[in-house]
Amino acid sequence: KTMPGEVCSRDTSLQMPSTVCKDSLPPNQGCTESVPLTAAVIFFSRKRELVGVLTALRVARRAMNRWCCWRRLRPWRAARARAHGGRCLATATRPSPGPGPGPVRLACASGFWGDTATSVPQLVSGGNLDFLVFDYLSEITMSLLAAAKAKSPDLGYVPDFVRIAMAPFIKEIHKRGIRVVCNAGGVNPLGCAAALQEVVMKANLDLKIAVVTGDDLIFMKDLLKEVGITDMYNGSPFPANVQSMNAYLGARPISRALDLGADVVVTGRCVDSAIVLGPLIHSFGWKQNEFDLLAAGSLAGHLIECGAQCTGGIFTDWHKVPDWDNIGFPVVECSSDGSFILSKPPKTGGLVSFGTVTEQLVYEIGDPRNYQLPDVVCNFSQVTVSEISVTDGGAVLVQGAKGSPPSDSYKICATYLDGYRSIAVCPVAGRRSVEKGRKTAESILKRTRRIFKEVGLDDFKSVNVQILGSEEIYGGQAAKANNSPREAVIWLAVHHMQKKALELFSREIAPAGTGMAPGLTGIVGGRPKVSPVLKPFFFLHPKQNVTIDIFINGKHAETLKEDFNFTHLPASEEKAEQEQDDLNDLPIGACRYRLEELAYTRSGDKGNTANIGVIARHPLYYPYLRKLVTAQAVEEYFQHLIQKEDSDTMMVTRFDLPGIQGLNFVLRDSLGGGGIASLRIDPQGKAYGQMLLDFQLRNLPDLKALVED
Repeated sequence: KTMPGEVCSRDTSLQMPSTVCKDSLPPNQGCTESVPLTAAVIFFSRKRELVGVLTALRVARRAMNRWCCWRRLRPWRAARARAHGGRCLATATRPSPGPGPGPVRLACASGFWGDTATSVPQLVSGGNLDFLVFDYLSEITMSLLAAAKAKSPDLGYVPDFVRIAMAPFIKEIHKRGIRVVCNAGGVNPLGCAAALQEVVMKANLDLKIAVVTGDDLIFMKDLLKEVGITDMYNGSPFPANVQSMNAYLGARPISRALDLGADVVVTGRCVDSAIVLGPLIHSFGWKQNEFDLLAAGSLAGHLIECGAQCTGGIFTDWHKVPDWDNIGFPVVECSSDGSFILSKPPKTGGLVSFGTVTEQLVYEIGDPRNYQLPDVVCNFSQVTVSEISVTDGGAVLVQGAKGSPPSDSYKICATYLDGYRSIAVCPVAGRRSVEKGRKTAESILKRTRRIFKEVGLDDFKSVNVQILGSEEIYGGQAAKANNSPREAVIWLAVHHMQKKALELFSREIAPAGTGMAPGLTGIVGGRPKVSPVLKPFFFLHPKQNVTIDIFINGKHAETLKEDFNFTHLPASEEKAEQEQDDLNDLPIGACRYRLEELAYTRSGDKGNTANIGVIARHPLYYPYLRKLVTAQAVEEYFQHLIQKEDSDTMMVTRFDLPGIQGLNFVLRDSLGGGGIASLRIDPQGKAYGQMLLDFQLRNLPDLKALVED
């Protein structure tokens, strides 16, 4: 690429000016200055026999977009050039361009199946992108897609990707030269590609659509059961009634599909971060043994894979995040050295800050020093996130990820049928509403159990009654109210191995409106539905026994041959020495703080395990968090939600992230089964971080005064 103001050495005959007035080119967003166009002019000169004026204008406009983006980001680039670990950087100088390829811009338009459709036009028009990625899949989504394909072989993929995300914008995506990567293929990636090809044909476009297959291992279920595979977490035997079984593939198949010229890459199951790492491997040529770079690219993917969760969504300081209705989706600009800048499109809502991004960094991770992926084992413990002074929504510089060689196995998730569940949700109003709600739920269960006996059915396998408004989710931390609330909501969830039993249960909810407590206002959603309970089963499987194929426009292109014999690079030396501080020597005082005053929190889930990340609002607070917010303290705080069989076994583990002054707590067996298998109101631990914000830290000095000083 030729930099602005330079002339390519291979074509010295060009005498055209290096800048043109903005008025002589198609309009550009927010551009008010003359724009260097040497690269575009050279391109036109070299290809003038093959391209027309319209093509040249399109290239010129793209060059103008690039230059405007460069000017908007130049303080960020300078910040990246400085290996600074602080939280806020401000600079106005543009560094000299380094060797190697230029930066690559990627954005994520979907964090799950059902995310807003407004993200795509926002990112396509304002993101100035090279790649647009979509993340749709979860363990439960895979099992639901498998059930859909069982009913019809044409189903099994995410139809929203084709109809809502791509069809309305396919021409603009093609016009801007944006390449797309998604995991919308589910259990039928070839079917997804075929449906997208119809959209392409209707738009009179010519695109290469690649498909990655090989993750679906359902054909091996009988063999794996025979050899005695057990769950890698709890040792349970291989289940019957397996509905889906998929390997978490890595990024190499995606990068290879892009190498083959794909405009769109559709995958089945892969690790979420792979949809970002794959394009980066393709763009920069990162090798299989460049583990620090692979870890950095995986971190970029981890941060943006959940869409708006890193741009102000579900942020602890939610009241400081503007314009939720137009929240910006994340854009990362990655350099070949692995550092990247995370921002969002201009003129969008949301917020990019140290807090919003570090909260997402700790989301749904375990040990940050050992975050295992198919391509690399990541160490995020020394990652730094630095705010950069800009005007439109904020941006951060992220660097410091380290990597080591991955294992020789893929993680496999099988989902299996474990009976059925049904949930009744009923508002109740009036005095003593909590008491009325609880007695109503108990009476419904008593009546239903009597019916079960009469027709010869077994009892419920499990039951969960919660009265929303009573704060029982807080256990011993519930607020002590003098008066019972005058409105509450009954949450009555049941699990049974037979569908017929829950159909009887669902018919007994409505009669409570006329024959039980006064003030029952209705049933949310009508008569409760009966749905299957799908549980996950995890195990490891050798990579060499998984065959990965790549298809281009419906035709087999190649079978991917991965080299599992890595040439190990020398381990990079850690610059920062581990502090040997004695937390017992910290000053004490008479002040007391709620955790929210000193930290941000975010919580998530993996199966039946929850995690809670805690990040200090200021570096001075971090030693006090380490001293007082211990694993034992957190376990005691959540003891009413943790299923503990052995009183001597610690169920909570704490990990430190000194790079961001953070802590990560992993709470095992804390979600009542997790996901669809849980009957709780919070089966994914989404509220755990919010609940921990009320944790009390006592006998502290005046920390806020110390910060001000």
